[in-house]
Amino acid sequence: MTGSEARTGKFLSARWRRLVMLSYEIDPAILRPLVPRGVELDTWSGRHVVSVVGFQFLDTRLLGVPVPFHRDFDEINLRFYVRRRADDGWRRGVVFVKEIVPRRALATVARTVYGEKYVARPMRHRIDLRDDRETPDGVVEYSWRDAGDWHRVRATTEGSAQRAEEGSQEEFITEHYWGYAAQRDGGSVEYRVEHPSWHVWQAREPALECDVEQVYGRQFVESLAAEPVSAFIADGSLVTVRRGTRL
Repeated sequence: MTGSEARTGKFLSARWRRLVMLSYEIDPAILRPLVPRGVELDTWSGRHVVSVVGFQFLDTRLLGVPVPFHRDFDEINLRFYVRRRADDGWRRGVVFVKEIVPRRALATVARTVYGEKYVARPMRHRIDLRDDRETPDGVVEYSWRDAGDWHRVRATTEGSAQRAEEGSQEEFITEHYWGYAAQRDGGSVEYRVEHPSWHVWQAREPALECDVEQVYGRQFVESLAAEPVSAFIADGSLVTVRRGTRL
């Protein structure tokens, strides 16, 4: 598959905004059984990480068409980082462990089209952050209800938003532009996610208040109970997701 072929066939477009991104170091042995065929684990400075990401999905369009009652919603996901050697070089991407959205139809479409691990849960958010990148103290929080309990991920901005520096962990977390999903038949799907580089605020008081074993599984408890190795809030942008291709 050439680079031009990977960019054809727009499936979804939306604005991703106010992304809380908390990352934790993890034993790669936990991730290896989850790696789709054709890719390998990626590292930053030799460290394997998983990220809990909460954000707003705004003005969502499927195949260019707004979907009634499904244009604006929240998402929270747990993901890790992989790469694949292609004809045009290394493609750096993400694999999702679990993605949470508030509507069943959204989860069903994502599971059907890409084989992604979406579930539907009641959700809510608290966002006190202006569009001004100089805002010093904004709070962004996303919550979801699972098995009768509310869980949340949150952080407070510190300083002004800056473009992620080349080679930084912020760049590593935000600039994996491919998605990979294992399929039931043992194969995998690759799809391109396009967006410009984001500005990020460093975060203080980052918090993941969650029954990790209940939501993500016992294997993630130790990692997600530790302090995050990085915590920031990204401003986000328009995002385009291309049609997937079987590897």
